[in-house]
Amino acid sequence: MNTLKRLIHDRSGATAVEYGLIAAIISVSLLLGMEQIQAALTAIFELLTTTIRNAMN
Repeated sequence: MNTLKRLIHDRSGATAVEYGLIAAIISVSLLLGMEQIQAALTAIFELLTTTIRNAMN
């Protein structure tokens, strides 16, 4: 019973959980940002490819 009371009052694990949530939010943000960068780069390369093909004809 004392162990249960001690675990209930122990707050040291809360910090680890908070850091884990912060890391998860940052990871998701980076992934979403990378998808947008990928779309922009794909559009740029397609434009360059089209321009070079048209210049060669």
